[in-house]
Amino acid sequence: MNNTIKDQLNHRTIREFKDEKLDDEIIDKLLEVANRSASSNGMQYFSIINVTDPKIKAKFAENGDQEYMARVPHLFIFVVDLFRNYMIAKENHEENDEMIGFDKFIQGFSDAIIAAQNLTVACESLGLGCNYFGNIHNDTKMVIDLLKLPKYTYPAVGVGFGIANQQPQLKPRIDIKLKTFENSYKVFDNYNEMIKDYDEIITTYYDLRDHNKGSDSFSKQIPKKQGTTKKNRSKMFETLIDQGFKINFKDKTL
Repeated sequence: MNNTIKDQLNHRTIREFKDEKLDDEIIDKLLEVANRSASSNGMQYFSIINVTDPKIKAKFAENGDQEYMARVPHLFIFVVDLFRNYMIAKENHEENDEMIGFDKFIQGFSDAIIAAQNLTVACESLGLGCNYFGNIHNDTKMVIDLLKLPKYTYPAVGVGFGIANQQPQLKPRIDIKLKTFENSYKVFDNYNEMIKDYDEIITTYYDLRDHNKGSDSFSKQIPKKQGTTKKNRSKMFETLIDQGFKINFKDKTL
């Protein structure tokens, strides 16, 4: 087993970092890694906003309801970006609505997430800690306004990284056998029975966000997390349309 796989198997979310900035050479190399990520049709439908303004970080932390976000040394917001290519086509008088359709949005979202994951793998290979911030979707419109994102762009995910200042437990995962199937999806007769052991294991995990309290079982976490949503997250699709993306529903375009 090589060191990259060891790092990946040891992945854990870091929420506290040392108050130290990384050298510009390291940041440049990490950006180069992100730039070399796989891209749908080679169209490179993503951009990165390097957030260095403490005031913006503080607003993100408030929006995301995670105060430690304000202290992260480096924060990259990965953005779905159909604007750049659309403008290139427009300058050549070749733009059309297909360029900003939902199909291309999904390709752009995939590009952004792949680039974010590649950056994270690179960070951890250097001994750095990382944290994905999906909380930017608590109020996506606010994030768009703060970052001055133009039409045909949309924030996908944030990645905070730096020198770790904590060693959290490795969070248990559901057995991969419940997530991997051959040729077709497998439906089980009793899911609670299938995760019984995992339910017991997850209660031994101590989440540092919750003052080292033990976790609820996974089955109890489902209605609390998957069964609820933040108020403004219900507006994400509306914001997507406001950003100019063309969404087709049975020959009707929004």
